[in-house]
Amino acid sequence: MKVAGVQMDVTLGAVDANVDRIIEKLRETRGAGADLTVFPECAVTGYCFASEEAARPFAQSVPGPATAQIADACKELGGFAVFGMLELVGENIFNAAVLVGPNGLIGSYRKVHLPFLGADMFTSYGDEPFAVHQAGELNVGMNICYDSAFPESSRCLSLLGADLIALPTNWPPGAECVAAYAINTRAMENGVYYMAINRVGTESGITFIGSSRIADPGGNTLASGSTDREEILYADIDLERARMKKVVRVPGVHAIDRIADRRPEMYGQLTEPHNLKRPGRE
Repeated sequence: MKVAGVQMDVTLGAVDANVDRIIEKLRETRGAGADLTVFPECAVTGYCFASEEAARPFAQSVPGPATAQIADACKELGGFAVFGMLELVGENIFNAAVLVGPNGLIGSYRKVHLPFLGADMFTSYGDEPFAVHQAGELNVGMNICYDSAFPESSRCLSLLGADLIALPTNWPPGAECVAAYAINTRAMENGVYYMAINRVGTESGITFIGSSRIADPGGNTLASGSTDREEILYADIDLERARMKKVVRVPGVHAIDRIADRRPEMYGQLTEPHNLKRPGRE
């Protein structure tokens, strides 16, 4: 399969224009043969809203108008798309990622780990379990941005059978280390393909750092983006490689399996609740 990641600029609050650009880029990636195209975090809405009141008019239901438009494009063109948006559920706003295809909405994800930045200063914590969805033959798991800093997020998706983890992201200055090292590590430690697709451009004084990356199950970089330009990353992926967790380096001498070799009975402390408060929230 071929996958594509669209590193693009996004206009705050310009939902219709952003959706039009997503569809335009989807036409381009499908023309190049990509079966799955991943877009940045909050690609539909923009990210750096000053308040919940400012963001609320641009949040939508899932499924909703934006998901329907992009799904219609997938129906016309074929293929699948993952993109970020703000999801409205009653009084709550979630930072969400959505997977759509020719038959409509396939699955969605609400960001679990929230930094004190942009829309995440007031969005609600993700309240649904991690899940893996089928995009044709490909098993796709979704995380968003800051989730990549918590290895438990991608490990859960790997245990659920993900072949590929899509990470729509809005990395700001300060996230360079994540872009350079964490993405390859998440791929390697779980034996999955990992697509971290960031945006570029400046929004509310924050200039995003690009540096999108696609890594293979061995942790090798397949494609990487610039720090400041719109561009499309492409990579070919092998489903069997993502599903073969046992790696034999020297037959009869050296083999590893980072799934089978786990010792979950020793990890109980990871699930103990804590009483720490996140910055900026009481």
